[in-house]
Amino acid sequence: MPVIKYRVTVCTGTVSGSGTDANVFVCLIGDQGDTGDRVLYNCINTVNKFEKGNADEFFVEAVTLKQVRRVRIGHDGKGGSSGWYLAKVIVREEGQPESEAVEFPCYRWLDKNEDDGRIVRELVPAGESPMLKNVSYHISVKTGDVPGASSDSKVFIKLYGEKADSSKETLLVSDNDLGNYFERGRVDEFTIDTMDIGKINRILIGHDNVGLRCGWFLASVQITVPVQGRQYMFPCNRWLDKDEADGRVEVEVYPSEILPIEKLINYEVSVVTGDVRAAGTNAKVFMQIYGETGKTELIILENRSNNFERGATDIFKREAADVGKIYKIRIGHDGKGIGDGWFLESVTLKRLAKRTKDSDKKKKKKKKSEDEEEEETKDEEVMDVYTFVAHRWLAKDEGDKELVVELVPDGESALEENTYEVHVLTGSVLGAGTDANVFLSIYGIGRGDTGERQLKRSNNLNKFEKGQVDVFTIKAIDLGELKKLRIRHDNSGTSPSWFLERVEIVDLKDSTTYYFPCQRWLAVEEDDGQIVRELVPVDEAFVKKDSENESQSLATLGLEQKAKSTTYTVKVKTGDKKNAGTDANVFITLYGSKDDTGIVSLKASKTNKNKFERGKVDEFTVESVDIGDLKKIKIGHDNKGNSTGWFLEWVELDAPSLGQCLKFPCGRWLDKSEDDGAVERIIFPAELQTTEYIPFVPYEITVYTSDIFGAGTDADVFIVLYGSDGICTQQKSLCLNKREQRMYFERNSVNQFIVELEDVGDIIEKIRIGHKGGGLNSGWHLDRVAIRRLLPNGKGSETVTFPCERWLAKSEDDGEIVRELVPSEIFTEKLMKDGTLKQIEEEVEDPLEVHTYKISVFTGDIYGAGTDANVFLNIYGDLGDTGERKLSKSETNFNKFERGQEDTFTVQAVDLGILYKIKIRHDNSMFSPDWFLDKVEILDETTEESFIFLCERWLSKKKEDKKIERTLYEQGYDGERNSLDGLSLSLSSQDSSGNLKETKKSSLVKAAEEGSLIPYHITVTTGTVYDSSTDSRVYIIIMGPQKVRTERLWLDLPEGKDEFADGSVEKFSVWGLDVGEIKKVEVGHDGATPESCWLVEELNIVVPTKGIMYNFVCKCWLARDKGDGLTSRILNILDADCINIGVKVLYEVTVVTGDIEGGGTDASIFMTVFGSNGNTEEMPLEKNGDRFERGQEDSFIMEIADIAPLRKMRIRTDGKGTRPHWYLERIILKNLTNQEVATFTYGEWLSKLKNAKGNLVCEMPAVVNDEQMMEDTTYTLQVKTSDIGGAGTDANVSLILFGENGDSGTLPLKESNKSNKFERNQMDEFSFSDMLSLGDLCKVRIWHDNKGIAPGWHLEYVDVMDSATDKTFRFQCDRWLAKGEDDGQLIRELACANNDILELKERTAYEIVTVTSDREDAETKENIWIILEGKLGRSKEFLMENSSKKRRFERGATDTFQFSSKNVGDIAAICVGHCPKDGKKSSAKADVFWHVQEIIITEMELCNKYFFRCNVKIPLCYKRRDYKVFECAKVTESFASKARSLVPVKYETIIVTGFEKGAGTNANVFITIFGLNGDSGKRALKHKFRNLFERGKTNRFYLETLDMGELKKVRIEHDNSGLAPGWLVERVEITNSATGVTTIFPCGKWLDENRGDGLIWRELFPRY
Repeated sequence: MPVIKYRVTVCTGTVSGSGTDANVFVCLIGDQGDTGDRVLYNCINTVNKFEKGNADEFFVEAVTLKQVRRVRIGHDGKGGSSGWYLAKVIVREEGQPESEAVEFPCYRWLDKNEDDGRIVRELVPAGESPMLKNVSYHISVKTGDVPGASSDSKVFIKLYGEKADSSKETLLVSDNDLGNYFERGRVDEFTIDTMDIGKINRILIGHDNVGLRCGWFLASVQITVPVQGRQYMFPCNRWLDKDEADGRVEVEVYPSEILPIEKLINYEVSVVTGDVRAAGTNAKVFMQIYGETGKTELIILENRSNNFERGATDIFKREAADVGKIYKIRIGHDGKGIGDGWFLESVTLKRLAKRTKDSDKKKKKKKKSEDEEEEETKDEEVMDVYTFVAHRWLAKDEGDKELVVELVPDGESALEENTYEVHVLTGSVLGAGTDANVFLSIYGIGRGDTGERQLKRSNNLNKFEKGQVDVFTIKAIDLGELKKLRIRHDNSGTSPSWFLERVEIVDLKDSTTYYFPCQRWLAVEEDDGQIVRELVPVDEAFVKKDSENESQSLATLGLEQKAKSTTYTVKVKTGDKKNAGTDANVFITLYGSKDDTGIVSLKASKTNKNKFERGKVDEFTVESVDIGDLKKIKIGHDNKGNSTGWFLEWVELDAPSLGQCLKFPCGRWLDKSEDDGAVERIIFPAELQTTEYIPFVPYEITVYTSDIFGAGTDADVFIVLYGSDGICTQQKSLCLNKREQRMYFERNSVNQFIVELEDVGDIIEKIRIGHKGGGLNSGWHLDRVAIRRLLPNGKGSETVTFPCERWLAKSEDDGEIVRELVPSEIFTEKLMKDGTLKQIEEEVEDPLEVHTYKISVFTGDIYGAGTDANVFLNIYGDLGDTGERKLSKSETNFNKFERGQEDTFTVQAVDLGILYKIKIRHDNSMFSPDWFLDKVEILDETTEESFIFLCERWLSKKKEDKKIERTLYEQGYDGERNSLDGLSLSLSSQDSSGNLKETKKSSLVKAAEEGSLIPYHITVTTGTVYDSSTDSRVYIIIMGPQKVRTERLWLDLPEGKDEFADGSVEKFSVWGLDVGEIKKVEVGHDGATPESCWLVEELNIVVPTKGIMYNFVCKCWLARDKGDGLTSRILNILDADCINIGVKVLYEVTVVTGDIEGGGTDASIFMTVFGSNGNTEEMPLEKNGDRFERGQEDSFIMEIADIAPLRKMRIRTDGKGTRPHWYLERIILKNLTNQEVATFTYGEWLSKLKNAKGNLVCEMPAVVNDEQMMEDTTYTLQVKTSDIGGAGTDANVSLILFGENGDSGTLPLKESNKSNKFERNQMDEFSFSDMLSLGDLCKVRIWHDNKGIAPGWHLEYVDVMDSATDKTFRFQCDRWLAKGEDDGQLIRELACANNDILELKERTAYEIVTVTSDREDAETKENIWIILEGKLGRSKEFLMENSSKKRRFERGATDTFQFSSKNVGDIAAICVGHCPKDGKKSSAKADVFWHVQEIIITEMELCNKYFFRCNVKIPLCYKRRDYKVFECAKVTESFASKARSLVPVKYETIIVTGFEKGAGTNANVFITIFGLNGDSGKRALKHKFRNLFERGKTNRFYLETLDMGELKKVRIEHDNSGLAPGWLVERVEITNSATGVTTIFPCGKWLDENRGDGLIWRELFPRY
C-alpha cells in the first residue's frame, strides 16, 4: 500500500475574533482507516496560522486511505484567544487535479464559549449535513462519593462499537458546566458527536495522571444514545490512581445493562432573523414541531453564543421525536429581557429520512421499521427540508402583539390559520375573580394543539372579575374539531384564587361554538388545590339545561368531566438526608403515550402545610384528559427561595380510574451544587413497583341537610356504598380538610362531591353515612343523599335517592351518629339521538329492609375478665356488613362488660342476610382494659334467627397472643376462614418449623393436589458491611429446564419488619410452580434508586417435595451504585451446595377441637407421626392466631416425611399459656399426592387438671378406610438386675420400646410389684395397659437419672410381653449403667435377642412388578429382559415373557413375575431390555417401544422393596447390548432386615468450635444423631472437670448406640445457659468405629440468640 501526501487546506472564517493561537490538529478518516491526530505545525503558505480569513495549507503524509470520508479537526484550547471560527477544510491527494479535491464545510465555532462549546468537530463532505449524520453520545461520568475521589487530571474516553470505534476524546467541555470537573460525588455530562459506531460493546476511560490531585475514583459511566434508542450503564466503582489498588489509570469497562429508551432523531434547525432595525432578541426562544404521528416536546433554542441578532442565521442541532410528515411548527419567545421584540424571517428544518429508491419523491413518508422494506428496493437516506416563512414581528408592541406564531411549511400545506374567539366566564361565587396571569391551550382531535397562550388582551380592562365574561382571540393553524382545553394560572398577584364557571370557544372559520363547563375553583386553598384544569366539551343541551333552571342552585356537569378525565394522586417523597427539603416551587409534567399534561405546579399538599420537607411524603392531585399510558414524568423546581436544593426519593402516581399505581424512583439531588447540578429530572416508572387493581368509577354524591334548627355539622362526614352480595367501597371522607368541613353541611344546604370509588355493580343496595363526632355542634340532621352515576355508554346518567330525615347526633333520637340508608327512587336522564334529554323516574322495587339486631355479649367468669375499654363490633352477613359500631349503651347493665355478665345492645342495620362472622375489638383504653370474651349472641329480631359466635379468649395486649381484635365465625360456619384477608397465594413469611401460614385453603390445596404448586423455603442472609441493608421488596424466580420457571415470587417481610437488616437472616415460605429439576435461580429487588443497595451474603432454598436443599454463598451486591450496577442476579445451580435432606410429602392436616366449654387452647402443640417406614420428628402445630379454638376445624398444609402407610400419631402439648387445657376431638391427615386419608381420634382433654390421669401426651392409632392400623395391648415388662456387688440402684429408670410400628414414647418404670425396685439379683415387673402394639420389637433404650445414693446400676436383661400378639421379647444387657464403671454411660440401647435367628441364605427369590404407562402406544407384544445389579454381585438375565394366551405389558397394566436367584444384596441398579419373542432379527418391528412407568422389585426373604422410577420408552432391539439402566429411586427396608443390623456400635463424635472472637460457649450442649435405622436420642456432651467448646478447640466424645446405618443428619443444640452462651460451631465429625466410616457435617454458623436468625439449634447434613 503506497504512502501518499495529502494537501489539507484549512480556511478560517471572517467573523470577528475568528482566528486562534491554539494548537490545531487534524485526523483524516477514510475507507481504509485513519491518519491519527496530526498537529498542524508547518504551514506551507503563511507564517501566522489560522488568522481571520486565512487559507492555510499543510501536508499530511499517510498510507493511502482510498476515499477520504470524514475530517476530524480540533484544537487544544490553549492560549489567550483560543476560540476559532472554522469555515471549511479542503483535502486532496498531492498530484491530483483541483477538481478532485473534497470540501468539508464547517462554518461553526470551535470555542468553549460559543455555539455548543465543542472544540473538536467531525466534518463530512459538502452536500451532507454533519449535524444530521453524526450521532450524539451523551456521557454522564459519576465520580465516587469516597474521600479523595476527585481528580484534576484530564479525562479521556474511547467508545468501541459494533461498526467502528470512536477516537480517543478528551472530555474538556461539559454540558452541565459544574466549574470544576470530576469532583467527589458529582456527575459531569459530556456529549461526543461522531459517526454512528453501532451498538457500544465496551468503553475505555482513563486520565493522563497530571496535576496535584490526579488520582480519581470513578463510580460509573452512563451513555445515552437517543438516536439508537439505547442507554448503556457502565459500572466501574474503582480507583484510577497510580497509588491505589492495581495502579492503573485507565480501564476498559463493559456495559452491565442496556436499556431501551425513547428513540429520537436529529433535527437541524436554522433560524433567520430579519434585517430590520432592532430585529434581534435576547429572550428565550422555544419551538415545537407537529407531524402526522404526534408532536415533539418543547425545544429550547439556545446555546453558548449570542443568538438571534439582526440579519443572522443561527443553526442548532436538536434530538427530538420523529413526528412523521411535518404539518406545522410553533415558535415564540418568553418576552423576557431588554428589547425582547424579535423580527423572525424564516425557519428551516432538516432531517434525514429513509426513502426507497424507486418510490415517488413526493411521498415524504418515513419508513417506520426496517422490517417492512421489500427486498428489491434499496434504502437511501434523503434529507427532508421544510421551510417555514414567517416574515413578521413577535413583539408586545408590534404587529398583532403576539409573541408566539404557528407556521406551516412553505408551498404545500392545505392547512391555514384560523382564529378562535375564547369567552371566559368567571363564576359569581364570593371571591371568584383573580389577578393572576391565565394561560390557555386548546387541543384538536387530529391536528395537534395551540400550545400554551397567555390570555392578555380582553375586552375588559380588569380581567377575570366575578361574574364577568372576558373575550380573547387566539390565532392558530386550524385544529379541526376540538377535543379539550387546558387552562391554568400562575398563582401570582394578591388574590389569585379563581372560580371558573365555563369557557366557550367560537371557531370563527366554521362558526361553531364549543362549551367547556368547569364550575370549580382554580386555587391552592380551595377544592383539591389545583390551579390547572383540563376541560372537555359537553353537549349544548346539558349547558342549556343548566342555564334555564337557575333556581336549582347546583348545576352539575362535574361527573361527566370526571369520567372523561383521569385523576392522578401524586405522592412525592423527599429523601431522609441532611438539607433534603426545599422551599422552591416544584412543578411536574406527566408524559403519556398520546400527550403530556403541560407544567403543573405542585402547590397544595394535602398532607403537610410545609411542603417538601426532609423525609416527608406530600400528596397532590393532578387531573388530565386522555394522555394515554404514562411513560415518564419530568419534575423540577425553579431554584427560588432560601434553601433550594432538594433530594427527591420517589414520585408515586396513582390513577384510580385506570386501576394503576406507578412508582417513579429518583433517589437523586435536584440541586445546583450536588450531583450533576440539574434542577429538573426526567424519571421513568419502575416496572417491578407497578401495582394494578380494578379501576374505580366516579360517583357524584349530593348531600341535602335538613332545614331545622341546629341541623348543620362541622364533623368529618364519611360514606360507604354497598352493591349486591356485600361488595362495598372503602370508607371515604367527603371533605378533604377542616376548612371544607366548616363550609359544608350547613342548615338547609346542598353539597355536591365527586369521588372515585370502587365499582359496586349495577345496583347500589344501601349506603352507610355517618360522621366522626367531635367539635362543638357535631349533631347533624340529614334529609337525603342522592348518588348520580353515568350510564355505561356515557349517554346520560342515573341518580339514586336515599331518604334519611333523621338525626345523626349523640344527644338526639337514638344517639347514633351512623345511619344505613336504602334507595327510594331512581331518576334516569338519557341523551336521545335528536339531541334532547329524556328523563325517567321510577320507584325502587322491594329495597332491603332495615333490621334490628339484638346483640348479647357474654364476658367470661374468670379472674380479671371484665374491661372498661370501649368495645367496637362489626357484623358480617352475606349481603354486607354493618360497619364498625361502638357498643355504648348496654340495656341490661350500667357498668358494661363486667365479669360473668351479659350485656345487651341494639343495632339497626339494613338486612345483612345470613350472618357468618363478626369482628370485635376494644381500644385498650382506661385502667384495666384486658377482657375475656366468652361469646356473642346476635338475634335478628325481624326474622327471629339467632346466631352464636364463640370466643372464650382474651382480648388483651398482655395475655395470650396479645391481640385486642378478634374475628369470630358463626358456630356452624364451614366456609373459608381466612386469617390473612384475601392474600391467596401471596408469600407469607415462614415460621421456624416450615409450616405454612394459612393461606386461602381451597386454591392452595387444589394446586398442591395437582402437584403444580409446591412449597419452597427460602432463607436469605444479608451481609454485614456498611450499607448492606435494603428496604426494597426482594423477589426470587426459580427456573427449571427449557423455559419452565416460577412466577416472580416476592419475599415480603412479616409485619413489624421493614428491611433486610445488616446481618439478618430472614426466612420465607412461598408456593411456586414445580419446575422439575432446578437449573437457575434469579434473585433481585425492586429498588431502582442509587440508594437502594443490598448485599446478599447467602441464599438457601429448600425444596421439601424433592428432598433437596441448595445453598448459595453469594456475597454479592444487588445495587445500582455498587458492584456491577445490577439489582438482580441469576445464580447457577452448579454453584450451589446441594444437600439431600429427605423427601417430604404434602399432607393436608385437619385438626378438630371439641365443642366443649373451654375446649380451645393457646398452649404449644407438637405432633409426631409414625408409619411403617419410620417416623417424623416432633413438629409444632402453629397456632397462627385463631386455630385450635372451640368447635373449629382447622386445615393447613404440612410437609411430612415419606413414611406411609401411617400407623399412629402422638400429640403433646406443653401445658403452658393462659388457656393450657385443650379438648382434642380428632386429627385427619390427607396425603395430597395420592388422596389417602387417615383419621386419628382422641375425644378427650389434654390437660393436667381436666384429664383424669393428667396427661399432656396422647397416642392415637391411624384409621384408614374404617380399619384400625394398630392393635391395643398391655405390655408387661420384667427387669432383672444382675447378681453383682452394688448392682442395684435407687435412681429413676425410664425406657422406650422400638418396634415395627414406631416407638412407645418414654415409659417411666415407677409402679413395680416390689416395694424396693431394682435391688441386686431381683426381678421387677411393670405393667402398661392401654398401649398400642408396636408389633415385633427390635430394641429398647433404657436409662436412669443418676439420682440417689450409689445410683450405678448393673442390668442383666429386660423381657417384654405383648398381650396382643402373645410374644415375649428378650433384651440382654449384662452391663453397667454407671458414671464410674464401664464406659461411664447412663444410657444403653439393647437389641432384641430374638433377632439373631434369621440367617441369610445363599439363594433367594425376587418378585418383579412392572407398571406400563397409561398412554397411547405404551404397550408391547414382545418380551422384556432384566438384570439386577446388587452390592454382592450381578444376577443372571431374567426373561419376562409375553404369550398370546396371557397378554403382558398392556397399556396401564401391572404385571408380576417371580424368579429364584442367588442373593445379590442391596440392589443398586437394573438393566432393562426389550427383545422380540421369536428371537429373529425382524426388520418390520423397528420402531416398537415399550413405555414403562415403574418397576418394583421385592427380595422375598427379608421383604425389602426396591423402587425404580423409569418413565421412558424402551425401543425393541435384537441385540443384548442395547438396554436402559435405572438407578434405585427408593428402598423400603423391611422391619426384619432393619432388626438384623442392630448391633452395638461406638460412635466417635468430634465437635470443632470456630475461631472467631467469642466463638466458645459454657452452655450445656446436646446432640442427636439420625441414621437410616433410627436415631441416638438426645445425648448430653459432657466430660468431667473439662472446659469444653472453647474458641478454636476440638472436643471428642464417645457415644454407644445400636448401629444407625447411614447417617442422615445431626441436630446440635445448647440450653443457652451460662454467661456467654453464643457458640460458633465449625463442624461435627462422626466416625462409626465398627466400619471406620467418617461422616462430616459442616456448620459454620452461630448458635446464638443475638445473631443471624437467633436459633440455638442447628440441623446439619452430611457433606460427602
